[in-house]
Amino acid sequence: MTRTRIKICGITRIEDGVAAARAGADAIGLIFWPGTPRRVAVAQARAIVAALPPFVSTVGLFVDPSEDEVRAVLAAVPLAALQFHGHEAAAFCRAFARPYLKAVSAAPGTDLLESLSPYDDAAGLLLDAPPEGGMPGGTGRTFDWSRVPARLPRPLVLSGGLTAANVGAAIRQVRPWAVDVSSGVEALDTAGAPTKGIKDAGRIAAFVAEVRHADARPS
Repeated sequence: MTRTRIKICGITRIEDGVAAARAGADAIGLIFWPGTPRRVAVAQARAIVAALPPFVSTVGLFVDPSEDEVRAVLAAVPLAALQFHGHEAAAFCRAFARPYLKAVSAAPGTDLLESLSPYDDAAGLLLDAPPEGGMPGGTGRTFDWSRVPARLPRPLVLSGGLTAANVGAAIRQVRPWAVDVSSGVEALDTAGAPTKGIKDAGRIAAFVAEVRHADARPS
C-alpha cells in the first residue's frame, strides 16, 4: 500500500501542532509571510516546534522573502524544510542548505512543466489553486486536477481546497506523493467559514482518516 504523506499548514498554536501530530500528520507548516492571518511569530513557531513529538517534520513557508528574512528565521527556529510560495528563483530556493518545496499556481493557461522545470533539485513540487484576493495560497479553492502533468521531475505535493470530503477523490485521481491542507481543517465560525489560523482537531482527524482510507482503497 502506498502511503500518501500529509502536511497540515498554517499552524499558529501549540495545541494545533500537537493535534496534527497525534492524528498522524507527517509534517506541519509554519507561515512566516506577513500578508496572512495564518502568519506565526518566530517565538511562537519555536514553541510549537518544541512541543512536537519525534518524527514530525517542520516546514517554514515564505512568499518572496529576502535572504536575510529566511536566515533570521532559520537561526531561531529548527525547520526541517522550506517552502517557497512566491516567485523565488531556483538559485534562491537552494541557498539555505535545507530541502525545499516550490509552489506553483495551476492557473489556466500556465505551462506547469515549464514553470516547474527550473526547480529540478526541489524535495517536492507543490501545485496549488490560483491566487485570489492577494493570497498566494490557503484560498480554500480547488483547481482542475486533470491539469496535473503525468510526469513531474520531483515528487508532487497537491494543495488547494482539499477537505475530508474531496481528498480521497484527489488522491485516487492524481496519486500525489503528499497532500497539503490548511483551510480545510480550520475551525468554522458561526457562518460556516474557516477561522484562518485556528485548526479544529476533529477536522484534522477526519482529513487524515480519509487520506488513509484512499490509500487502503486506491480504486
